[in-house]
Amino acid sequence: MNVTLRPINEHNFLDAFHLELAPGQEAFVSSPIRSLAQAYVYRNQCIPFGIYDGDIMVGYVMVIYDYDVPEYDVWHLMIDAQYQHRGFGRAAMEQVLAYIAAKPFGDSPRVAMTCHERNTAALRLYESLGFSPTGMRDGAEVELVRVLP
Repeated sequence: MNVTLRPINEHNFLDAFHLELAPGQEAFVSSPIRSLAQAYVYRNQCIPFGIYDGDIMVGYVMVIYDYDVPEYDVWHLMIDAQYQHRGFGRAAMEQVLAYIAAKPFGDSPRVAMTCHERNTAALRLYESLGFSPTGMRDGAEVELVRVLP
C-alpha cells in the first residue's frame, strides 16, 4: 500500500465522482460531488484531496480551515466500497494529519471533525489516532478533536 493525497483538480475530479459508499453508509458521509461543491464555495480556506493507492483513487477527503474558531476541520472522509477494510482510512488520516501539521492555512494546532454516532468503525479509528469526543453534537454527529504538537 502506497497511500498519498492528491488535490482534486480538472484532471481527476471525475474519478472522485465515481467513488461509491458501501450500502447503508449514505447516512454517514456526503458524496464527493456534494463535497466538491462545498470546496468550491470555501475555496479560499480548503482543499479537497483524492486518496490514492499508487495511481488508483480509493477515497476522498477535504481539509478546511475555519478562521472563526480557528481550527482545521476534516470533512467527508470516505473510502470507496471496494477498498474498505484494507487500512486506507487510517493511512489517509495519517497523511491528512501530516498535511495539517504543516499549517497550510493558519497556525491553529486544533483539528476537529464530526462522525455519525452509529459509524462505530470510524469512531474507533479516529479515537485510535488521538481524537477525543468533545461532548458537542450536531444531530447524530459527534464532534471529535485532536490537538497537534
